[in-house]
Amino acid sequence: MSFRDEVEDGTSRDLKKPFLHTGSWYRMGSRQSSMMGSSAVIRDSSISVVLCTLIVALGPIQFGFTSGYSSPTQSAIIKDLGLTTSEFSLFGSLCNVGAMVGAITSGQIAEYVGRKGSLMIASVPNIIGWLVISFAKDSSFLYMGRLLEGFGVGIISYVVPVYIAEISPQNMRGALGSVNQLSVTIGIMLAYLLGLFVHWRILAVLGIFPCTILIPALFFIPESPRWLAKMGMMEDFEVSLQVLRGFDTDISLEVNDIKRTVATSGKRTTVRFAELKRRKYYMPLMIGIGLLILQQLSGINGILFYSSTIFSTAGVSSSDVATLGIGAVQVVMTGVATWLMDKAGRRILMTVSSIGMTISLLLVSVAFYVKDFISESSHLYSVMSILSLVGLVAFVISFSLGMGAIPWLIMSEIMPVSIKSLAGSVATLANWLMSWVVTMTANLLLTWSTGGTFTIYTVINACTVLFVLFFVPETKGRTLEEIQASFR
Repeated sequence: MSFRDEVEDGTSRDLKKPFLHTGSWYRMGSRQSSMMGSSAVIRDSSISVVLCTLIVALGPIQFGFTSGYSSPTQSAIIKDLGLTTSEFSLFGSLCNVGAMVGAITSGQIAEYVGRKGSLMIASVPNIIGWLVISFAKDSSFLYMGRLLEGFGVGIISYVVPVYIAEISPQNMRGALGSVNQLSVTIGIMLAYLLGLFVHWRILAVLGIFPCTILIPALFFIPESPRWLAKMGMMEDFEVSLQVLRGFDTDISLEVNDIKRTVATSGKRTTVRFAELKRRKYYMPLMIGIGLLILQQLSGINGILFYSSTIFSTAGVSSSDVATLGIGAVQVVMTGVATWLMDKAGRRILMTVSSIGMTISLLLVSVAFYVKDFISESSHLYSVMSILSLVGLVAFVISFSLGMGAIPWLIMSEIMPVSIKSLAGSVATLANWLMSWVVTMTANLLLTWSTGGTFTIYTVINACTVLFVLFFVPETKGRTLEEIQASFR
């Protein structure tokens, strides 16, 4: 009987058999005693999924470390290698160029070699890139290393949220999906913190550790069950899902739901361009791509990449310490968002987040405009410096509560199975393209007018509020199959 016949008949194989854990693959068999030691730790469903999430979260930590690296090292690299501000801005932005290339290929790589295989592939250029930067003698080596890092990060940024969404039960998917962004913020904070104490070359060497640990750790977690089902590996799919849900959990309903979705999408392996006009395709595409574009146009990467320069302009004497404080605030508030995700819901958190970002940046822009017209020796100048600092902290808090984590989570939830690889790649590419635009222009815009720069970001964030209110659905408490079916 084929798996489609099973679905139509409403039956499935007996899933109460014992399992054998061999590296990254799980096989059914009679030798239960051989797996007792290695898989006893993952008998509980929540523990199993959390452990898998924590392992793949090493990828986003690498992502964050790459993003945060340019802020504490800017002055030292410019001095040691004799770079201009424009050359360093190019160095900072090349990560995004590499990530765009990685994003273009991420969907297809993830389809052909799986989610785990994609993360292994992404780790290699990251490690090589950091080593190239650490031994750089001129700007060309810096650029080469940054491009390699970006390529790996581009793949990671797509694969990790998709993997987490595909392995998570519906009641935990929001919290676990937020771990992706939480890990990014931890990576950024680590770069800020270590950048205060170590030379930029040593900091680059330290950057290899997340991916160096990730590669062997991937051998001890199961592949995404939904990917296995889509590839026709039905036995491996059921075993992987059973391990993730716990050995004592009845997974027959979830197995049949996934099989139905795979059977429906498998009737046609390609989607014609004309069919993208159908609501079930264009709505998730518009929402996923729109959120990821607006996330970057908010100006977050420009602020994080060049936060030390911004704080110096604001008149903060210890700009590097203030930058570290921003990183710490981001970690804490993303942790709060992780806790709230499956309680408050995605849509309300994004609404509150985008409104808070708009008000915060309006405050910052007003503060910088006022400072342009008063003397540095006046008391009002100090007040405006404090106000701009408060506004930036409030912006980071607001971003972390919703717009940081949720766009990636929504993208991984709403994309139909039949176009997931292509649509996910396009959405990730759009995100990195906008990130490159913001990173490349932030320093130049700040040189032009600090107040004007933040005014532009304020207007964009106001548009985000409207986009969320009118287009973004609530996905809390729904299975991936239910979410994707709602667009039909």
